[in-house]
Amino acid sequence: MTARATFKDMKESTREDWDHISAEFPGFARALPDRVIAHLKLLEGDYGGFPVDRYTHSLQTATRALRDGRDEEYVVVALLHDIGDTLGAFNHPDIAAVILKPFVSEANLWMVQNHGIFQGHYFFHHLGMDRDMRDRFREHPHYERTVEFCELYDAPAFDPHAQALPISEFEPMLRRLMARPRTSIYADAAS
Repeated sequence: MTARATFKDMKESTREDWDHISAEFPGFARALPDRVIAHLKLLEGDYGGFPVDRYTHSLQTATRALRDGRDEEYVVVALLHDIGDTLGAFNHPDIAAVILKPFVSEANLWMVQNHGIFQGHYFFHHLGMDRDMRDRFREHPHYERTVEFCELYDAPAFDPHAQALPISEFEPMLRRLMARPRTSIYADAAS
C-alpha cells in the first residue's frame, strides 16, 4: 500500500502530504485514456432511437475523419465528440469539450463545443426549433470548420451498414494526445 496524506482538511495539509499525492498523480494521469475509453464504451448499446448506438456513431465519425486524412487530434475529437451523451443529456458537447480542453487546439475545442448547434441544422426544424441557429456564429473563424465537421463526419455517421474501425485503431492516438496536455495548471505534474 502506498503512503497517503493524513489531513482531514486541506488547510491542514503538509508538504509531506503533497509529496504522497504528487507521487500518485503521474500514474493517475497516464490512466486517463483508459478511463475515457471505458466511459466511451458506456455508449455501446445506447441507441436512443437512432439507427446505430452512440458508440458505433462515435467510431463511425472517427473512422470517416481518419480515412479522410485528418490529423490525429482531429480524429480523437471526432471519436469523443459525443462522449458526454450519458452524463449531459442537455449539454453533451460541453462534457466532450471539458475532457478535451487540455489537449486540443482552440479550433478543435470550439468545434466540439459547438457541434451540437451546428448538427441541429439537419434536424432542429423537425422539432420546431430553428435549424439555422448556427448562423449566429457565421462570422466566427471556426464556423466553416464546424459546418464541415458536421457535414462530412458527424451527420453521415449513423449508417448501420457502414464499417467502423474498432476502438483499438484509435486508442494509440488517444494515448498520444492525452500524454501531452497543453493547457492545464497540472501539465507539469503529469510529466
